[in-house]
Amino acid sequence: VLEVGTGTGALTALAADRAAAVVTVEVDRDLFRLAGEELHGLENVAMLQLDALRNKNRLNPALLEAVREQVAAAPGRQLKLLANLPYNVATPVLSNLLALDDPPRTMTATIQKELADRIVARPSTKDYGALSIWMQSQCRVELVRVMPPAAFWPRPKVTSAIVHVVLDDVLRGRIPDRAYFHDFIRAMFFHRRKFLRSELLSAFKKRLTKPQADGILDRMGLEPTVRAEQLDVDAMLRLAGVVRAEVGD
Repeated sequence: VLEVGTGTGALTALAADRAAAVVTVEVDRDLFRLAGEELHGLENVAMLQLDALRNKNRLNPALLEAVREQVAAAPGRQLKLLANLPYNVATPVLSNLLALDDPPRTMTATIQKELADRIVARPSTKDYGALSIWMQSQCRVELVRVMPPAAFWPRPKVTSAIVHVVLDDVLRGRIPDRAYFHDFIRAMFFHRRKFLRSELLSAFKKRLTKPQADGILDRMGLEPTVRAEQLDVDAMLRLAGVVRAEVGD
C-alpha cells in the first residue's frame, strides 16, 4: 500500500495490519514526527518525509524507488494507493500514478468534492474534461461518499469526497501511447469553450491545415461546431488516433 498525505498514523496502522507492506509519505515535519511515534514498532511500514511530487508532471524518484522495492520484495505483490490528498496536489498525484508503466491496481483517496466530480463526470457536463477522460480511459471510477467539513478536524472550508479508482487492463490496453494521449486530451481542453476544430488547429499549429482539420471531423462524423466536452472517451481515443495518423507525433 502506498499512503500519501494522511496526516495521522492511525490509518497507516490499519493499513499495515492488512497489507504486506506500507510506504507512507508525509511532507509536514511535525505530522511526520507524530505519525512516527504512533507507528513505532511496525516493521512493515516504511516512512518517508518528502513531497510525493518532484514537480507538477513527475512523482518524486525517491518515492517511486521505495515503492518498487516493496513491490519486488515478494511474488504476487500489487500496489494500491490510500490517500488523503490536498486539493493542490491531488490531480498531479493521481494523474502521474496512472501514467506509470505499473500503476496502482486501485486508488482510494479523499479529495475535494469538486475534483471528485471532475473524475467521474460524464460528457456534456460542466465538470467533464481532460481529467475525466484520462481516468475513465483506463479505470473504473466511483464516487463512494461525500464528506462534509464537520467530518474533519480541523474543519476545512470545502466539502470532500472519497473516490475509488480500479485499474482496468482492457481499457488501458486500448491506448497505444499513453503519454501522447495524455498530452492530446489536455490540448483539446486547453480552451474549453472553443470549437474542437479550433482546438485542433491551435494544438497542431503549422502541422495541420484547415482542410485537414475539416477532413478529420468529417471522417469522425462530427459537426464543425462540436466541442471537446461533447466527446466521450471512445470518441476521444478515436480522434487521437486519426489526428496522429494525419500529422504524426
